[in-house]
Amino acid sequence: MMRRLKFILLMTVMAYLAFDANAQSEEKKVSWDELANQFECPEWFRDAKFGIWFHWGPQAVPEQGGGWYARHMYMENVGRQKFGKMARPYHEMTYGHPSEFGFKDVINTWKAEKFDAQALVQFSKENGAKYIMALANHHDHFDLFNSTYHAWNSVNVGPKKDIIGEFEKATRSANLKFGVTSHDDRFLNWWLPAFGVDKTGEYAGVPYDGRLTKEDGVGKWWEGLDPADLYGPVPEDRTPEVIEAIKENWEKRHLELVNKYQPDLLYNDGMNFSYGEHGREVCRTMYNNSLNKNGKIDAVMLLKKKEKGTVNEVECGGSNTLREEPWQSEITFTDWFYKVDRHLTHNARTILEMLIEAVSKNGNLLLNIELKPDGTIPAEQKEIVKIVGDWLQVNGEAIYGTRPWKVFGDGKSVRGEFVETVEGELRNATANQKKGEHFNQRTTATPAFAHDEVRFTTKGEDFYIIVMNPAKGELVIPSLGLNKDANPGKLINVSRLDNGHEISFKQDEQKVSLTMPVVNGRSYPVVLKCRFK
Repeated sequence: MMRRLKFILLMTVMAYLAFDANAQSEEKKVSWDELANQFECPEWFRDAKFGIWFHWGPQAVPEQGGGWYARHMYMENVGRQKFGKMARPYHEMTYGHPSEFGFKDVINTWKAEKFDAQALVQFSKENGAKYIMALANHHDHFDLFNSTYHAWNSVNVGPKKDIIGEFEKATRSANLKFGVTSHDDRFLNWWLPAFGVDKTGEYAGVPYDGRLTKEDGVGKWWEGLDPADLYGPVPEDRTPEVIEAIKENWEKRHLELVNKYQPDLLYNDGMNFSYGEHGREVCRTMYNNSLNKNGKIDAVMLLKKKEKGTVNEVECGGSNTLREEPWQSEITFTDWFYKVDRHLTHNARTILEMLIEAVSKNGNLLLNIELKPDGTIPAEQKEIVKIVGDWLQVNGEAIYGTRPWKVFGDGKSVRGEFVETVEGELRNATANQKKGEHFNQRTTATPAFAHDEVRFTTKGEDFYIIVMNPAKGELVIPSLGLNKDANPGKLINVSRLDNGHEISFKQDEQKVSLTMPVVNGRSYPVVLKCRFK
């Protein structure tokens, strides 16, 4: 009898524990709406300010042809996308006709033989980056991670390396935050040219390799792989059921991505969640994982559309206003993938300007370094990033961990006034700004800021004035006058952050006037540390 009672008691306890475990498991799976409602941008992201991105893949292999090489190599006429006009002639000159040597074959030539994730992450950290992001796939539908659900990945083809895995491990070892980016949801339309033919010439009517089948690969390097898994099914076979299966496969691949590599950030290129609810489920899983691990949502979902529960991303541009919510600007040196036929869009000056602009408006800056196909940093980009790192080493106090002031800055561009150009002509200081925010970035072709252009950041009792284009003489800042709405108080001290030298000043009801010292040659932004009471 006693044994029977003990057995019943044991079974009851086990049943209770099983029920409790199941209940806890269900409690841990939180809906997207609940997660979005409780999401607040993590403080680590707001403090970090500057990240480096390795937007890298097999499209870095061809040295010419722009950032959409894989698409444009199949197009005899790229239309308005002039950045890709060299792709087709370069491809034929280097590899041959796309019916005989397609992008799948370009992937096979990519070996990443000098790729050293640890060295790349360490270089980024030494030059001011507080988080690292890496491309998991581009519009070319090629995964750079060990994907169970997609055979066209960097472990099976090309480098035979888990690129994301190596970046993730190196980033964690460096005690930095790690993120991944996905650009894959447009691949079906993006790849349509791969199913075309030349209209004239020697190869007129010969299909490009997008129409090859798995059987065509017998005896070739890609035997066992199906081109349809890379390029998508031929257009005439894309039924609603086939499209839905592709979306479900995308979800499986990206659930594996967030579960296996546990990113702190995820960016879906495109205006919204990739494939709607499929992309939302991947984000929900990432947030749920973070909540279970940290007791709060400590991860960030980045989208170009302003969506509840996410952080807004601006491509090749910045915010025109001081934003209430944190956001991120992303920029690159040319067309996202390494190319020798494109001039550099950015130098150290413009990168610093974009960083300071973002931080003063409650944002972060993500800079893409365009790795060579072997995995090394191009010399000219390396030197530029080092200059940015040197500036941050001296002036980072005014960037990291700061918060914006009531207004983001002052100067002629802020007030919409006219400035005199080097040619002696007058132009509106905001004339170079586009109305939109995507693609409104400052570049090497952008006129220099006026000498009175300043941006503000704050940290505790410290107030920072960042002079964007300093010059000797009087610097007048109207917004800091004693009777102005944005005035922090009575100014009691101003000194240069780089050398500690005090700056003489005057403050009245209408303005603050600073006496700027001599600047030797073309200066990078100068930071002034101020105290008000």
